[in-house]
Amino acid sequence: MAKSVNKVILIGNLGKDPEVKYTQTGMAVARFSVATADRVKDKEGNWQERTEWHNLVAFQRTAEIAGEYLKKGSKVYIEGRLHSDSWDDKETGQKKYKTEIIINDLVLLGGGGPREGGGEGGGYSGRSGAGKSSASGGFDQRTSEPDVSQAPASGGGPEITDEDIPF
Repeated sequence: MAKSVNKVILIGNLGKDPEVKYTQTGMAVARFSVATADRVKDKEGNWQERTEWHNLVAFQRTAEIAGEYLKKGSKVYIEGRLHSDSWDDKETGQKKYKTEIIINDLVLLGGGGPREGGGEGGGYSGRSGAGKSSASGGFDQRTSEPDVSQAPASGGGPEITDEDIPF
């Protein structure tokens, strides 16, 4: 069988705070939307900005990190895959569709609000850069966030240890 690729890369801003829920087995699931924008010329030659909204889903530790550190306006880098689903609407009987991005990697870029300092610094990386933080003009979570190692675990999930802290 030929190889196929299902990969999405986004850099954008959160439209609202992530909504984190837990399954019956205790797995965290976070849902949120990210806006991306591009500029195009219209028929009259004027530049217009187009905004595209993307629905995202994160699971397990990435979902917990999203719920704890992401806020409306936060700038993020996302890698993931497209997932489409369909169902029949119970009221109208019409076929409904949704497409979401399942997150594989999440990097906080900062610049979304006054807490982040407006820079392009790093923060938590859900996979490849975990444990790294950039203090050069960006959001340094080590000095901006409370000590989560002493905070009680919330949402019924497992207790957070020092190894879970992303910096």
